[in-house]
Amino acid sequence: MKRYTTGDKAMYFFIYTFLILLGFATFYPFWNALVISFNVGSDTSMGGITFWPRAFTFENYEIVFKDKRILNGFMVSVFRTVIGTVLAILCTSIFAYGMSKKELMGKKYYMIMCIVTMYFSGGLIPTFMVIRGLGLTNTFWVFIIPGLISVWNMIIFRTFFRGLPAGLEESAKIDGCGNWGTFFRIVVPLSGPVIATLSLFTAIAHWNDWFGPAIYISNENLLPIQTILKQILDSNIMSEQLANLDSASQGRLSSMKSVTSRSLTMATMMVATLPIICVYPFVQKFFVKGVLVGSLKE
Repeated sequence: MKRYTTGDKAMYFFIYTFLILLGFATFYPFWNALVISFNVGSDTSMGGITFWPRAFTFENYEIVFKDKRILNGFMVSVFRTVIGTVLAILCTSIFAYGMSKKELMGKKYYMIMCIVTMYFSGGLIPTFMVIRGLGLTNTFWVFIIPGLISVWNMIIFRTFFRGLPAGLEESAKIDGCGNWGTFFRIVVPLSGPVIATLSLFTAIAHWNDWFGPAIYISNENLLPIQTILKQILDSNIMSEQLANLDSASQGRLSSMKSVTSRSLTMATMMVATLPIICVYPFVQKFFVKGVLVGSLKE
């Protein structure tokens, strides 16, 4: 059994204390927002809500889920995240597979062109003009097409593919597999960790993006939930949520206890945040294996 000196014990005490405080400081704001979302709005305005609801209620969530604008934005975010992630990972991995081949002509120049785009961009106005010129504004595909290829993810994919044993692909070709068959039957099944990790990063980027839709979308039916939440936080338009309810819901609301803009905002934040957080535990085990193996084997 290992014996710890007084200095070791003091160091471990300091480290664990620091990590506990850091974890608390990181987790508490989210927990407090969750607590407020389950507390009666008028009671919340009195202050003193910390770790537990003082007057528990589901009224804030009832109003949020009855708002057609938020439900529509939630569905837009779900479809955007799923379709955007699948297509982005597919296109980026195929591009990276080609770039991993030593026999690819002009590979060095292609790589230079890709790296340049990581450090230099045309800026917001030229990008907007390109998007508008392509006819993507006010369409669902403006969420998907501009983000199909990520150079950073391509580099991670390419490095991972280069680390795979060359004999696997040679055996597949001997068995009659072409490039597409080798990629989908051999390479993709072996790339589970890096695909899972980069899929999560891509999904989070799609789910949390509010700025792009705010620039390219003016049709409210195409706005994702994060952009709607940003509008709510900026202009404090919770009264519009109440106005959007149907007459039956407004009649039910009149019998409810009072709600406030803050409690409704917190409930909306939870609806916009929890779904993507729930995905994290399922791919956490792939993080170290996926990112480090894909980025350090060079």
